[in-house]
Amino acid sequence: MVPTSVVVTMENPNNFSVVEIDGLSPLKVSDKERSKNTKQLKWILLLKAQKAITFLSWSLLASGKLLAAAKRRASFKSVEEPQRSGKLLRFLRSFLIVSFLTLLLEIYAHLNEWNLHMIQPSEVSNLAYRVYLSWLSFRTDYIAPLITYLSRFCIILFLIQSLDRFVQCFGCFWIKYKKLKPTLPDCDSSAKDSSYYPMVLVQIPMCNEREVYEQSISAACNLDWPKDRFLIQVLDDSDVKSVQLLIKNEVSRWRQKGVNITYRHRYFRTGYKAGNLSSAMACDYVKDYEFVAIFDADFQPKPDFLNQTVPHFKGNPDLALVQARWSFVNKDENLLTRLQNINLCFHFEVEQQVNGVFLNFFGFNGTAGVWRIKALEDSGGWLERTTVEDMDIAVRAHLNGWKFIFLNDVKVLCELPESYATYKKQQHRWHSGPMQLFRLCFTSIITSKIPVWKKFNLIFLFFLLRKLILPFYSFTLFCIILPLTMFIPEAELPIWVICYIPVFMSLLNILPSPKSFPFIIPYLLFENTMSVTKFNAMVSGLFQLGSSYEWVVTKKTGRSSDYDLLGIETKALEQQSNLRKSTSESELELGNELVEIEGVSVTKKHNRLYRKELALACLLLTAAARSLLSAQGVHFYYLLFQGLAFLVVGLDLIGEQQTEIEK
Repeated sequence: MVPTSVVVTMENPNNFSVVEIDGLSPLKVSDKERSKNTKQLKWILLLKAQKAITFLSWSLLASGKLLAAAKRRASFKSVEEPQRSGKLLRFLRSFLIVSFLTLLLEIYAHLNEWNLHMIQPSEVSNLAYRVYLSWLSFRTDYIAPLITYLSRFCIILFLIQSLDRFVQCFGCFWIKYKKLKPTLPDCDSSAKDSSYYPMVLVQIPMCNEREVYEQSISAACNLDWPKDRFLIQVLDDSDVKSVQLLIKNEVSRWRQKGVNITYRHRYFRTGYKAGNLSSAMACDYVKDYEFVAIFDADFQPKPDFLNQTVPHFKGNPDLALVQARWSFVNKDENLLTRLQNINLCFHFEVEQQVNGVFLNFFGFNGTAGVWRIKALEDSGGWLERTTVEDMDIAVRAHLNGWKFIFLNDVKVLCELPESYATYKKQQHRWHSGPMQLFRLCFTSIITSKIPVWKKFNLIFLFFLLRKLILPFYSFTLFCIILPLTMFIPEAELPIWVICYIPVFMSLLNILPSPKSFPFIIPYLLFENTMSVTKFNAMVSGLFQLGSSYEWVVTKKTGRSSDYDLLGIETKALEQQSNLRKSTSESELELGNELVEIEGVSVTKKHNRLYRKELALACLLLTAAARSLLSAQGVHFYYLLFQGLAFLVVGLDLIGEQQTEIEK
């Protein structure tokens, strides 16, 4: 290389000096090196092209699969959500129309590059320009302050609820760190007498539970407890004669094996589950029993369930309830069941366990629990005034001074709803019932003799914060105010409200089920999607609307491991065969008339359309489009993905579709 000199001369009035820069001569590249560099460049370009083609093909394949799945769903019969066009849906439709018109006006103003700061509306001759400036002035002076105050109020509620969630998680951590949990009293295993095995009544309430009645009855009959020390009551509220006959036949089969089991059927299903349990407790022989264990029809307790729960009552005369945890046989069946598993793991691991250890009070889960019969009678028994009879009896027992124990280590196998239609009905009942109960028992809480701090816990934390405030701010803040702020930027929400804190809270929720960590984003989006159902249920329960008293039995599939439609058909045909072999002549004549068993084929599916979710999907996607004009990155992505989540749910593309059994 030969050094060379480069001279740069800058001519200007300021008389810059001449600068001389020493440099290097250009490299002399040989033809061989040039050819080698060309080959390397070609390989680099080929690798990049391969990556681009791979990504493009993967994207097309994923899009094709998604469209194919949507097409398969759409090919089934679509059924609109069976509900009246309520006020909430009319509000969402109106909001959507106004938002869409505003978006069109904003786009028109953006394309025309209107100067919005130098002109007053009175100085403009263009009608559209004048309307737009008037809208800006009106939203700034009147709408923005109102939205700002409402958003601040919801943010305060959001922070309070987040603090409550954080405190509960800290309590759960403290329980694990200190190894705080209920322990069984010491007992000499060689001296187990009648006092060690008290009389236990086992109740299995059910209604048209053809898919699961066998496994629940079988699990109860195999409980490890002296046969003369417990009685199983199968409380059948079925209104389908075929199901009645099958359940009665199953009870007879176990009775012939020496199990102390009885079948009860009500002709009028008044009071739903509460009425069923109340009717069973009115039997004369109940006075001979000290405890009652309750299992819903899809629950399968392990044989040692009573040995793990009943001994906790010994030496604890103030103990009313021992509640076990649920575990789920189908938690990995689809995305919907995975997301439910996250919620319920947090509910049991954190909420129930923390309240049980530190407060000796929590809401009874309605099943997988053992009650002291004296506590039930002392608290007024089962009442039919709400759709959450389990929470009702728990609150009344707490007001009477009774204590509860939660056993996180004792698990009872059960089933999660696999279709969104079933899950939505269940959630509506679970969130409308507490508001009914709050109205009815508020005066009783105020006038009760429990300490003031327990009254505060019941009113503010148990009912208001976790049952009312949570669905209120979730729906109002993230489904109404957030898209509204895209059209009213003067009231914009900070990023930490829509991103940082929700993600942190979702992380806390997933901690009890660490294997679900990959689903944190779908979980966050789905929880916000469910807020419309929970908000609607909360309002209907609080103001005694008609839908708050609806009780729809949660549909089960009867799976014990894997599920397939052929298995259900085979099982139904086996039930038919067993029915013909073991029933009497009169029962056989009845069984021949049953269309539910004869020639079963599971072929009919319904693809429901949920109007509220679809309206919110359009609203959020419209707001996402508006956020592009303001270049709001985080807001755009949140609104886009949340809108798509509402769209997926509204089109019933999550979970299994509702199936019906045909001839």
